[in-house]
Amino acid sequence: MASPWKHSSAQGNHCSYDYNDEDEEMAIEIMKRRFTPSVLKTVVWEGYYFADCEIRIKESTDCYGAVVWPSAMVLCHFLETNQEKYTLTDRNVIEIGAGTGLVSIVCSILGANVTATDLPDVLGNLQYNVSFNTKNRCKYFPNVKELTWGKELEKNFPRSSFHFDYIMAADVVYSHPFLEELLVTFNHLCHDDTIIFWAMRFRMEKENKFVDRFQIFFDLELLCDLPSLNIKLFKAVRKKQEISL
Repeated sequence: MASPWKHSSAQGNHCSYDYNDEDEEMAIEIMKRRFTPSVLKTVVWEGYYFADCEIRIKESTDCYGAVVWPSAMVLCHFLETNQEKYTLTDRNVIEIGAGTGLVSIVCSILGANVTATDLPDVLGNLQYNVSFNTKNRCKYFPNVKELTWGKELEKNFPRSSFHFDYIMAADVVYSHPFLEELLVTFNHLCHDDTIIFWAMRFRMEKENKFVDRFQIFFDLELLCDLPSLNIKLFKAVRKKQEISL
């Protein structure tokens, strides 16, 4: 299957893009990467196939951060099929809102030095999935670390010590009251050459408003629009001029 990803540029505060007529075909291809085990065992898991590897994810339905959302699969598919353009080999990658860890695991298998972050209550499950799926598979063993958006950023991720080539984010914008803290976190973790890959499912007007606010501080490019999944994939870099948050 030829690469369906279409690159575009942002003009002003609006993204322009080429509509992909193969949206539904691509969505089906991405969702086919998920499978369930034929025999259920003590540890309940869902299977995914990315980067030529079977990945087993243990989920939990008691919180948002313990479920794999389709946006994560879209981002994984993009990373897998665009390795020549955006190589992850030996790159420093941080995932915010890593949840079950699928994106971090795929980045690790593709050769990145990964830091997977989330809130304290999901770190145990995140660590389990990351450890189980990357052991003896990866050049760099992923680091799992607590990150509360907007809190103690310089203490935990001092800009003089941490330089990330890529920031990964899948479905971090939804119905929660911490959007401004999320924006502050993006800004803190970015250097001028940091690239953000951000997959987002649009559900409510709040998402559109956040995109507008985000574009005040970041140059935004729409890489793919999948209407059948209601998901968009963006690439972003921080604007060169200093803009106070």
